[in-house]
Amino acid sequence: MGSMFRSEEVALVQLFLPTSAAYTCVSQLGELGLVEFRDLNASVSAFQRRFVGDVRRCEELEKTFTFLQEEVRRAGLVLPPPEGRLLAPPPRDLLRIQEETDRLAQELRDVRGNQQSLRVQLHQLRLHSAVLGQGHRLQSAAAPADGLLERTPLLQPPAGPHQDLRVNFVAGAVEPAKAAALERLLWRACRGFLIASFRETEQPLEDPVTGEPATWMTFLISYWGEQIGQKIRKITDCFHCHVFPFVEQEEGRLGVLQQLQQQSHELQEVLGETERFLSQVLGRVQRLLPPWQVQTHKMKAVYLVLNQCSVSATHKCLIAEGWCAASDLPALQQALRDGSSEAGVSAVVHRIPCRDMPPTLIRTNRFTASFQGIVDAYGVGRYQEVNPAPYTIITFPFLFAVMFGDVGHGLLMFLFALAMVLAEDRPAVKAARNEIWRTFFTGRYLLLLMGLFSVYTGFIYNECFSRATTIFPSGWSVAAMATQSGWSDTFLAEHPLLTLDPAVSGVFLGPYPFGIDPVWSLAVNHLSFLNSFKMKMSVILGVTHMTFGVVLGVFNHVHFGQWHRLLLETLPELTFLLGLFGYLVFLVIYKWLCVSVTSAATAPSILIHFINMFLFSRSPTNKDLFPAQEVVQSTLVVLALATVPVLLLGTPLFLYWQHRRRSPRPAGRQPDDKVGILDSSDASVAGWGSDEEKVGCPGDREEAEFVLSEVLMHQAIHTIEFCLGCISNTASYLRLWALSLAHAQLSEVLWAMVMRVGLRMGRELGVAAVVLVPVFAAFAVLTVAILLVMEGLSAFLHALRLHWVEFQNKFYLGSGYKLSPFTFAGEED
Repeated sequence: MGSMFRSEEVALVQLFLPTSAAYTCVSQLGELGLVEFRDLNASVSAFQRRFVGDVRRCEELEKTFTFLQEEVRRAGLVLPPPEGRLLAPPPRDLLRIQEETDRLAQELRDVRGNQQSLRVQLHQLRLHSAVLGQGHRLQSAAAPADGLLERTPLLQPPAGPHQDLRVNFVAGAVEPAKAAALERLLWRACRGFLIASFRETEQPLEDPVTGEPATWMTFLISYWGEQIGQKIRKITDCFHCHVFPFVEQEEGRLGVLQQLQQQSHELQEVLGETERFLSQVLGRVQRLLPPWQVQTHKMKAVYLVLNQCSVSATHKCLIAEGWCAASDLPALQQALRDGSSEAGVSAVVHRIPCRDMPPTLIRTNRFTASFQGIVDAYGVGRYQEVNPAPYTIITFPFLFAVMFGDVGHGLLMFLFALAMVLAEDRPAVKAARNEIWRTFFTGRYLLLLMGLFSVYTGFIYNECFSRATTIFPSGWSVAAMATQSGWSDTFLAEHPLLTLDPAVSGVFLGPYPFGIDPVWSLAVNHLSFLNSFKMKMSVILGVTHMTFGVVLGVFNHVHFGQWHRLLLETLPELTFLLGLFGYLVFLVIYKWLCVSVTSAATAPSILIHFINMFLFSRSPTNKDLFPAQEVVQSTLVVLALATVPVLLLGTPLFLYWQHRRRSPRPAGRQPDDKVGILDSSDASVAGWGSDEEKVGCPGDREEAEFVLSEVLMHQAIHTIEFCLGCISNTASYLRLWALSLAHAQLSEVLWAMVMRVGLRMGRELGVAAVVLVPVFAAFAVLTVAILLVMEGLSAFLHALRLHWVEFQNKFYLGSGYKLSPFTFAGEED
């Protein structure tokens, strides 16, 4: 719990790593995740560092791995996760991995190239066969109907001077989208001196590149003259047509078709063997690539860390610096001892002083991680600053439940979170990648407590799906009222609304044992009663929450040795807050406890008293709650106003006096620089602002220049923010009242417009079971969608704001940075 209350002690360590064992030591530290290394070569270019060549080799390997991974995905395969825990390989294994990877990649490129070439050839053969088949059918269709042989020429040779011209043919295939444009261009360019026939292939052919089935348009063009033929060939080339030789004689075409079919069969066999060999290569890639990826990533990470180290003057060791938790120093020493055991020279580690603020380390587990995440989303705490997360575990679900109080809704949320908690170790649940599911799963323990607290506040509000439950007997007696008031049948007929007077003996038997009496759900002034109750409850919770935040600031002042802030800041803040709004809470509780049933009608108004308190006036019609109330109120206002100048000028004047006292030094005396930063005064802090959390490791420090104007300006901002914030933040807690009423009214509206209508309809029709099924389904869907999801998200965001703005700003700066140790955990994932 100590590490949860504030961050752990973090030390700056210096490591002396023998050159021969530096790689092994850093690899060992990466497995443990203990040290956050600092870059000692920040002024050195990345291309001039010692191990830049090794990093480049790893990057080249990663490029090859990317190619192999894409090839595996292209084949529709999935890379399995690596088995077992893989350590970073020795540097000598990098060459072996690189050679085997290059050989696999080259083999895969060759096989893919051969496969692609074979597919293109097979596609050409099939297109050629389709073209010849179309030409054969067109010849048959072009024969005269009088029974002439198919050997008869398609066109009779013209008579006259061109009777010796021979008819030529161009056959091929074109994409269907280009067929119409090709036909028009051929007709216009050749001026009609041709006969062209286009026909779509009967069966789609597999595209050699994409593998998708695609249809083609085959064409057969007959023409006269060499010039026309040249034009046709140029046009078909421009349209990227596949042109094939065409045999005029039927016997020749049949022979060519047989040869094409035989070649296609042979190519299919060769292609099948190629694909089988390709699957074998991909199988080897599937088996070898995952462990190689993990090992190469680890190796690259080690070399990147080694690039941050400086080289000793003798070039026999590397010097590294980093942050490490003080509790992990024994484990760090043991890891270095194990890593350098084979080198014959042990690695050395020791703590060194520092001026910089150390990083923040707060260890979490499954339960506390989501609550710490809420705090870190506002800002990571500064080193050893009080951590709000342990208190957020209780306050956040409770404030959420105040706005979301309903037994039924809270129970549904609790069961949903409980199911996630019970299934958290299942591999399928952990492997889910849906972003919305991951968000809910990460905050499963937060949802669990939110649901549990909502059930608790639901019992207090006595609401379950907006319906009141009678767990204990009611504290109100209608029979006693009817007996003593003499209600007759005529009176009951004339008065549809009846009033229960608690002053009548026997009517009010006592308070309900737990929560709100269920009889209030039948009253017409139910909403007015809840308004008064929840509004006062919100103010009480808000002032208590803010006071607790101010009190937590005391632990910061005590821890950092700034005792003057207890007197000059914390005490005025508590006096201002409790003198005004703490007194308001006192009035509410005092009136609850001291005003009896008989005097309730003439009870004074707290609101008027609170207004008169600031006006230093008195209302004749509003009597005092207790003797000397006016004197107490005036004293509290004067005391609260008197704390404002103390809060504004106290700390700056004290720091100025402290600075003036330290400035004059006797002649010949050297400044004492042995003061640890943990004991640093606020004069050195003034350069940061007046934040007392400028702390670090013990060591030398430079005197910060004290500027009184800056300290006064910062303190003025803090004073104005706190004083005005007490007013605005108290009003901000009224959102607890508003959201709670909104949730209750939405539940009531949903019940009245859905379930109540369905229950009445079922009673009238006599088929209640049939009618209630869709009605209950609609009620369940709307409950989950509106009341659980939308209202739950709204209450969550408002609770988040109350913690960030109203609570944490009283003591929490959140301007630190996390300890990010060098670890291989991300590489293995």
